[in-house]
Amino acid sequence: MTPAPKPPAVLARAARSMKDFLQQESAGGILLMISAAVAVIWANSPLAPAYLAFLDTPVSVTVNGEGVSKSALLWINDGLMALFFLLVGLEVKREVLIGQLSSWQQSSLPIFAAIGGMIAPALIFVGVNLGSPENLQGWAIPAATDIAFALGVLALLGSRVPVALKALLLAVAVIDDIGAIAIIALFYTPGVETVMLGYAAIVLAVLAFCGWMRFGSAIPYMILGVALWFFVLKSGVHATLAGVALAMCIPLEDRRGNPTLEGMEHDLHPWVAFLVVPIFALANAGVSFEGMEPAAVLAPLPLGIALGLLLGKQIGIVGFAWLAVKSGIAKLPRGIGWSQVWGLSLIAGIGFTMSLFIGNLAFADPAQINAVKLGVLSGSIVAAILGVLLLLRGRKA
Repeated sequence: MTPAPKPPAVLARAARSMKDFLQQESAGGILLMISAAVAVIWANSPLAPAYLAFLDTPVSVTVNGEGVSKSALLWINDGLMALFFLLVGLEVKREVLIGQLSSWQQSSLPIFAAIGGMIAPALIFVGVNLGSPENLQGWAIPAATDIAFALGVLALLGSRVPVALKALLLAVAVIDDIGAIAIIALFYTPGVETVMLGYAAIVLAVLAFCGWMRFGSAIPYMILGVALWFFVLKSGVHATLAGVALAMCIPLEDRRGNPTLEGMEHDLHPWVAFLVVPIFALANAGVSFEGMEPAAVLAPLPLGIALGLLLGKQIGIVGFAWLAVKSGIAKLPRGIGWSQVWGLSLIAGIGFTMSLFIGNLAFADPAQINAVKLGVLSGSIVAAILGVLLLLRGRKA
């Protein structure tokens, strides 16, 4: 059955939302690169002890002795990143309802490409680390794509990259985020406190009711969202997933037809792109090279991540996309050739934010976390450089 055509106003809103998203995400991606560079320089400078002291600073928020006490690093990763995941959830819901993923014709190619782009990197990582079972918990690290970083790299190429290719990358990355969220929920939740999870379920039910009633004000969603985050944190489930759950409760429109979801996304996006994600990069990208030999990148853990991002993304995205097109399931967007899809697959090899995040969930050993940073940075940088060169070459051809 052919789906009913969307009203012109909805299509116009979807196009405007995607344009705003691409512009802000590209600018945020450039700031993200700067933050990552500052973190690496800081961690290898005479001020490195100050960097580590900042990350270890204890921060407590308590009322009558009850609350949350964490280091600054964990507040960033568990607290601020909940806002990042809220934005991701809002983007996913919008894309599914009115955007690039709202019909099978639009979503089939990025779905197949994203699935391949998650499976192949994970398999390569596992293959490289079969002899190091202590590393296998990190199998999902190279499966992720960083939307902001990737679109920031494409922004540097300007009009030499067609908008259709940016839209395809966005769709692939959104589906990739869905997969990453599912992986975190299923594989990186060690234990659950059922009482706290029950409280979280009650709050979520109230949020769902607010969404069903199509409340337009953001205030009840934010107040209940903080309570949801607290109970999810205390339950043992990773607190950032509260952001995704909250996003799923936000209605597309309120009872008067005003765009609630897009309005909230529009208000939240600058804070995440220009504050939350750069702070995360500053706190998590600071790999120390002290005492490290150049051959360290060839150790199984960083090598598996780097090869997963660099080779796995190419094999998975191009391979699955080619199979989908050749079987008639999907079609390439107009004006996009296979060399550009290949370039896109390399740009999608920039894992960074989500890869570092999963790495922090997978490992507690500082040496392993340092190796994760080395693998993510080396794989992402090489993938970005080769992707830019390939896209420039394809443009000239």
